[in-house]
Amino acid sequence: MSSETTTVHAAGAEHGEHEGMTKKRILKIFYILTAITCVEFFIALWLGPHLQLSSQVVNPAYIILTLLKAYFIVAFFMHLKFEKVGLALAIIVPILFIIGLILVLTNESHYWIGLRHI
Repeated sequence: MSSETTTVHAAGAEHGEHEGMTKKRILKIFYILTAITCVEFFIALWLGPHLQLSSQVVNPAYIILTLLKAYFIVAFFMHLKFEKVGLALAIIVPILFIIGLILVLTNESHYWIGLRHI
């Protein structure tokens, strides 16, 4: 009798873990990601060449749109939005440190490249 209770409990826990993702929600997120990608292509193929936008305008737009797409992918398709806060922080905090390290190294690389030209 106890094995039946355990089996039912395990099956219920498995269902409750991903109950937030329905076919309708998956399609909604897919369309959002498609729209963001279309905006990126619009910027790259039409706004950039026709309006002669500088990289100081275009690059931050790409970065913001890419981070937005990354949020939707990680939150919904990797089910991080439905996890507990501790697990989410255990994944997000190291990624933020890695991004900070990349930014610092990029800044330092400009310094070292500038020394070669002297």
